[in-house]
Amino acid sequence: MSLSKRSMGILFLVLAGASACGWAEAQGPQLLEVEPFVELPAGVRYPEGLAVNPHNGEIYVGTFDARQPASTRNNQLLRYAAAGRLLAQRAFAATPLTGLGYADGQIYILNFGAGKLQRIAAEFAADTPVEDLLDFPQLKPAAPAARTVANPDGSQDQIHFGSSGMPAPNGLVFAGNGDLYVSDSFQGALYRIANTTRCKPCALEVLSRDPLLATAGSLPFGANGLAFNADESQLYINNAGDGRLLRMRLPNGEVQVLAESLPGADGLLFHDGLLWLLANQIDQLLGLDEQGLIRVRAGGFQGIASNGAPRDLPLTPAEGDEWEERVSTWNLMRVRLPPPTKGESANAAQP
Repeated sequence: MSLSKRSMGILFLVLAGASACGWAEAQGPQLLEVEPFVELPAGVRYPEGLAVNPHNGEIYVGTFDARQPASTRNNQLLRYAAAGRLLAQRAFAATPLTGLGYADGQIYILNFGAGKLQRIAAEFAADTPVEDLLDFPQLKPAAPAARTVANPDGSQDQIHFGSSGMPAPNGLVFAGNGDLYVSDSFQGALYRIANTTRCKPCALEVLSRDPLLATAGSLPFGANGLAFNADESQLYINNAGDGRLLRMRLPNGEVQVLAESLPGADGLLFHDGLLWLLANQIDQLLGLDEQGLIRVRAGGFQGIASNGAPRDLPLTPAEGDEWEERVSTWNLMRVRLPPPTKGESANAAQP
């Protein structure tokens, strides 16, 4: 299982399991402890994408190093054993990476910097070839239509979005039939790529350009993390800049707001009836039920340890206004979920 994403990425491993019924009995959000898992190699920073091999537990991490000038960047795809030992790293140099996903012995990579979908063998080494599957296009129009906002006094506002037409592939999720769904944070789009594990060349379908997928917020990333519900009838989408969790009934339903006030809503995972996302502007992992109610909270920035790593969730946004910017060692964190309420069975394997 994996969870990851935006704004100089925050990564989490969610371990163990509890049923949605177990969470529902609490009288408020349950608070979970966060523990350090592994430190990234020296010189590697800004972990962003995360995926796990369900067969052997190996963990894959991609980085979003977008420093200027581009020659200073050190983007890497990392492979860890389930216990946290570094097995391999593959250099991607100046091109930042976003979403990662595992399927059929391959790691699928959203190469944000190159605007591509790529893949590499799951047991990669430093010199393993990377295969290009498709280039994400400049859409026309470059931005979705204006969004109308109703005000309490009966008036309306019109939010108009701008875009230079730069593709921004960000979040991905595989359907059970091998189709891949991808978000585009700058062009406010959702894509579907049919038969991704078998197609070559692959074809891209624009699934939605709904205005709710774009943002005019201070965090300039709209559509972000993606997840399905249990029967894949609903696609859930984070809008990071708007701090919203959205949903769309498949195959072509209306995009709706499920929950708001989730600052920097980032990577998304559906597990045992809860939607796990990172509110990366407040350094918290949140577990919401399918009605949008926050059932679980974890994390919060608690300073920097002597080794330069954050004591809890790292966040490094604009310069000069956050202690998190002083982080000099980047790491992965993990959360151990408590067992389900007595009488309920856990659906996920114990670590």
